[in-house]
Amino acid sequence: MASVYILYSEKLGKYYIGNIQQRIEEHKNKKFPECFTSKENNWNLFFEVSDLEYKQARSIEKHIKAMKSSVYIINIKKYPEMLQKLKERYS
Repeated sequence: MASVYILYSEKLGKYYIGNIQQRIEEHKNKKFPECFTSKENNWNLFFEVSDLEYKQARSIEKHIKAMKSSVYIINIKKYPEMLQKLKERYS
C-alpha cells in the first residue's frame, strides 16, 4: 500500500507533494541534498492520504501537482468530498 503526503514549510510558504511514507523522514533528514525540500528544515506534514494502491497514489500525486495551486491543496484537506472524487477517479 502507498500514500500521498503533502508537506508544508511555513518559512517558505510552500507545499511539497509526494508519495510513499518512508520519504517523509528522508526529506526531513535531508537524504536528498539536491532536493527541493533540502532548502529548509521546518517541513511539517500538512495532509496525508493512505491505504492507496501504488498506481492510484502516483496518479493522485501527479494530479495535485498539475493543479499548481495552494488553494486546491488547502481545499483537499478542508473538503473530504474532493479527495473522495480523486480516489474514485484514479481507482
